Amino acid sequence: MFCPNCGNNIPENSKFCTSCGASLGGSPSDIPASRPLGIKIKNLEDNPNIVKINELGCFRVLEHQKDISTNPASAATAYFMQEMNFRKRQVYCTLNGNAVKLQAGAMQWTAGNVSMTSGVKGVKDFFGKALKGAVTNESAAKPIFSGNGYLMLEPTYKYIILEDVANWGSGMVLDDGLFLACESTVQEEIVSRSNFSSALLGGEGLFNLTLSGQGIAVLESAVPREELIEIELENDEVRIDGNMAIAWSKSLQFTVERSSKSLVGSLVSGEGLVNIYRGTGKILMAPTTYGTLMKQNNSPKEPGKSSSGGVLGSVVSSVLDL
Repeated sequence: MFCPNCGNNIPENSKFCTSCGASLGGSPSDIPASRPLGIKIKNLEDNPNIVKINELGCFRVLEHQKDISTNPASAATAYFMQEMNFRKRQVYCTLNGNAVKLQAGAMQWTAGNVSMTSGVKGVKDFFGKALKGAVTNESAAKPIFSGNGYLMLEPTYKYIILEDVANWGSGMVLDDGLFLACESTVQEEIVSRSNFSSALLGGEGLFNLTLSGQGIAVLESAVPREELIEIELENDEVRIDGNMAIAWSKSLQFTVERSSKSLVGSLVSGEGLVNIYRGTGKILMAPTTYGTLMKQNNSPKEPGKSSSGGVLGSVVSSVLDL
């Protein structure tokens, strides 16, 4: 039996490929989150300090209401962080024969019959993925976890967003460093800019990670979902002064143009160049530029700061991280 996605030989009656994680029948989103037999985890979902704030597919987002593990020196900081909604959040995944892909270093613990593969098929494949990861601030390899049991991701102070990729039509393009995890049925693709204006002047980099297909994606954002502005376009356009769009439909054309038809008008208006999205699709936009900076050092593994520059250095960093 061979995988229709990567062509590798896999055992008979497998539900997913152990090499690339591709589903071989059915969608993980359709699998109920029932508990595997033989495992009882206490003081987690029944802990009054831990609240489930979102759930989609096999993913649940747990939020720690108070940072109890503190000391007198940091107690005041922990208190005001909690008041301002800076709380630890974790993604909890139930595996029932399905598979999920994670950003490297994001796993905290697993329980049950859960196995991991690197998602890398050789040296050539690794360097290819390292190059793609370098230009999108993602990890070179995204490990695949599969089986029957539980998977917990590392805590983060960022906000966790669960998105059904199928709702984005041909795919969703992500801002650098936004990806955290996804179901194995979600397909990844590195998309380059269609023109040099958007690549060099748009502040979004030369390349972006695009997710498409069926399944749930887990995104790590500096802005909570309830503050993100969602704009739906139907053969129209949106102009944004700055790189405040954190995700947009692959079907949209992204260019950078003058805010006014005349160069003088653009200069005197104080707006200069603006990012323009044209076509039919949707955009998730942060209300402030801060929401797209992704600089907080609280992720499981802080991505490189090279974006589309310093590709060689990022590839070397990826090698050293393994």
